[in-house]
Amino acid sequence: MKKIDLNCDMGESYGAWTMGADAEVMPHISSANIACGFHGGDPATIRKTVRLALDHGVAIGAHPSLPDIQGFGRRPMKISAQDMYDLVVYQAGAVEGFARAAGAKLHHIKCHGALYNMAATDEGLSEAMVRAAKDLGVMLYVLSNSKNFQIAKRAGIPVLGEVFADRGYSDDGTLAPRDKPGGMIEDKAKSVRQALAMVQDGYVTSLSGKRVAVAADTLCLHGDQPGAAAFAQAIRKAFAERKISVAAP
Repeated sequence: MKKIDLNCDMGESYGAWTMGADAEVMPHISSANIACGFHGGDPATIRKTVRLALDHGVAIGAHPSLPDIQGFGRRPMKISAQDMYDLVVYQAGAVEGFARAAGAKLHHIKCHGALYNMAATDEGLSEAMVRAAKDLGVMLYVLSNSKNFQIAKRAGIPVLGEVFADRGYSDDGTLAPRDKPGGMIEDKAKSVRQALAMVQDGYVTSLSGKRVAVAADTLCLHGDQPGAAAFAQAIRKAFAERKISVAAP
């Protein structure tokens, strides 16, 4: 039986601002990437999301970002490799602290937004992210077949190649910009088709129509996507029908 991890970016509410439908999505996933306060999230939200994950048997991950709440962590910044290391360790420490307080452990790190995309193609930033995960003793989730993935593999740390059910792809295997037509997949049936092609057949069709090889170890759904819970339910149903099990590594 084929197995896949299904992860979701969560805990991105902040103060009086609510983002996503975490309680509705959590029962359908196996890993949660919890915002650490730099693009979304706050101490109470981290605590509540950790608790929600534990109640549903979902692996707890940290979702560090560039320090950019106004831009939701999606605007690139010029940072050094040391900045990358410090950002990841500092933010992952917040989620790890709440996990330990709840009697659990931090399972993985998956960076958010621009920080994730920058590391996918930048060797220095990739090496710093990998070193942070290694020093914290946790798994890393990075873009499938990216420079980041290659560097993590070379360093010998546990790493999962990530693919996306609700994002369009460029010909080089990177994620298409969100504001580009097709950059976000808003049709549930199309999302399911893309997820199955990646998990079962090892490819994704880029926005230009090119087949791009991917290695799907973990599949991401965005918690801030409208209808995220319905997407998660549809994907789980399609997986069950094809005897694809969902579980965290």
